[in-house]
Amino acid sequence: MRCPFCSAQDTRVIDSRVTDDGEQVKRRRECLACKERFTTFEITELALPRVIKRNGERQSFDENKLRAGMQRALEKRPVQADAVEAAISRIKKHLQVCGEREVPALTIGELVMQELRALDHVAYVRFASVYRSFQDLNEFTAMIQNLQTHVE
Repeated sequence: MRCPFCSAQDTRVIDSRVTDDGEQVKRRRECLACKERFTTFEITELALPRVIKRNGERQSFDENKLRAGMQRALEKRPVQADAVEAAISRIKKHLQVCGEREVPALTIGELVMQELRALDHVAYVRFASVYRSFQDLNEFTAMIQNLQTHVE
């Protein structure tokens, strides 16, 4: 770690602690050259996998596309913005820890459906109707009946 005061390369760790949220490690360091002390924070950075689209095309994961799709399904529904952001965070965390370099778009769609099902049933049915390309009323009816049996 480079010293922010004198730019020396040699520093030593005096103390290490996990932050209150458990997501970071806080380290107290001392420069061996100038003896100044400073604090660093370390976080684990996990890359998101690439997405394999239905047509076989591969592209980078786009959080904005995920958010837009969920917001479209949740339009005019009484769901708090923080709940949507928390759901997006859970989806991203799941994708990061799965350890895969590439995931099918279908996998992401299923994760979105799980989150929407927990957030709002109407949004869940809306998303599912587009995602699964419902062709007729019977498919809607089957989805709603399935939802009702799991809710009751």
